[in-house]
Amino acid sequence: QVQLVESGGGLVQAGGSLRLSCTASGRTFSSYAMGWFRQAPGKEREFVAGITQSGKGKYYADSVKGRFTISRDNAKNTVSLQTNSLKPEDTSVYYCAAKTQNFGWLKEEYDYWGQGTQVTVSS
Repeated sequence: QVQLVESGGGLVQAGGSLRLSCTASGRTFSSYAMGWFRQAPGKEREFVAGITQSGKGKYYADSVKGRFTISRDNAKNTVSLQTNSLKPEDTSVYYCAAKTQNFGWLKEEYDYWGQGTQVTVSS
């Protein structure tokens, strides 16, 4: 099992940046593919970015491609999401999630979730 804790959310003006981090417990972090998802009020939870166990494979939703960057440090059990050029429509609770085996696009594929961190972008 793995426990996930997100941090780094906050209030930022449009065009600004935030770096979200997710720290995992346990000694098997490197065996999990990791994903970032987000959920705005009244909307479905949606995929934002994902990364394979080695960190070599990175995947992004079209809405964030070129603005967000996912990375991981297996020695520190962390996965990060650098968010740049933020827009008001990026306002959401951001969740990190872990899954075994291959990377997946769907939230239903992920086994473990953090509690989320709020990102609010003002116009």
